[in-house]
Amino acid sequence: MTMTQEDVLREAHDKGIKFIRLQFTDIFGILKNVAISIEQLEKALDGELMFDGSSIEGFARIEESDMYLRPDPSTFVELPWRSKEGGVARLICDVYNPDGTPFDGCPRNALKRVLMEASEMGYTLNVGPELEFFLFHTDAEGRPTTITHDKAGYFDLTPIDLGENARRDMVLTLEQMGYEIEASHHEVAPGQHEIDFKYSNALDIADKIATFRFVVRTIAQHHGLHATFMPKPIFGINGSGMHSNQSLFKGGKNAFYDPEDPMELSEIAYQYIAGLMKHARSFTAITNPTINSYKRLVPGYEAPCYIAWSGRNRSPLIRVPAKRGSSTRIELRSPDPSCNPYLAIAVQLKAGLDGIKNKLIPPSSLDLNIYAMTSIEREKMGVNTLPSSLKEALDELAKAPIIQDALGNHIYNRFVEAKMDEWDSFRVTVTQWELNRYLEMY
Repeated sequence: MTMTQEDVLREAHDKGIKFIRLQFTDIFGILKNVAISIEQLEKALDGELMFDGSSIEGFARIEESDMYLRPDPSTFVELPWRSKEGGVARLICDVYNPDGTPFDGCPRNALKRVLMEASEMGYTLNVGPELEFFLFHTDAEGRPTTITHDKAGYFDLTPIDLGENARRDMVLTLEQMGYEIEASHHEVAPGQHEIDFKYSNALDIADKIATFRFVVRTIAQHHGLHATFMPKPIFGINGSGMHSNQSLFKGGKNAFYDPEDPMELSEIAYQYIAGLMKHARSFTAITNPTINSYKRLVPGYEAPCYIAWSGRNRSPLIRVPAKRGSSTRIELRSPDPSCNPYLAIAVQLKAGLDGIKNKLIPPSSLDLNIYAMTSIEREKMGVNTLPSSLKEALDELAKAPIIQDALGNHIYNRFVEAKMDEWDSFRVTVTQWELNRYLEMY
């Protein structure tokens, strides 16, 4: 819903809002928050609220730290859990420099740049995410454990799924905040859940993903549980993904649909798929940004690690769901919910647009179970793999000027610097696995 500054001011006063959280993310997708009182709302809506950018990971050095928040009025929503002192609402903000120009380190601004590139080609992007997460018990001090609260499986119901009450409250809260929930169910692994909400334009969905994670964790806390979007918290069971369903529209029509094609896919759809496949290894550092992400991208647990596409099975990186017409879409299955949603969507779109610009042609669809193929068979069929570690993914990103361009120099350089530090810290840490394996042996 489009709202003006005047709409926000009127609705805030009508609903008795006392406090407003001005939200934005750092380059890693962690939601940040500046709380103001209702008396400061008009000043904030005018973009006059300053904060210290040097205190935000990856934003600015101390000598260039002044930043301004510009709230997007269309993101105004009341938070359903009310404080005793009065209602609380939130606004999602873009970050600007003191001279009035968009800040290059703002992930929301980065996504807007790529969306503008698509718009200049005549396209708008719709995205429908599928976010998975785990619900775990907390210990006596309230710290999260990896002890799951249930032993349920895919689509199981109570009394096996003890997280159903928490998940129901999450759904109700999200609906109060304007989400249209399409599905909610227990996932494959014990303690694992999925809530899917209706597709929308890319910027709205990126905002919704950032808010979704915040809401899910808050409601879980109210139930004495800890919700985590860590991709692979427990060895030996399925990890959590964030499948990304996407379609381009042009002139109000789905640009991926062509009823004359044998698969009812347009030339644009094939080119978009080819672009995603071409750049998949390069953008994986963004869509799968943690050390732990690569514990999920392994064979045997339904996560895609092979770069192929299919209209039938779920083992390749890209699947084309059966629906056609205005619902025609492609599903990229590799992203995980630890990613920065603004950057993850930006790099996927940039890759797809490159496929369209250069009229790339994808290989034939692969309708076999790739998990069951040997490495020799995959090599013969030209099936490449996604990076197997964060370091490998960063090395691929370093060779990809098109994906770097989607991020912009500021975000790219700060992201790589921080992630290399993360890799080096992991590389030199002695783990329990090493102690178990080597301490007595040697």
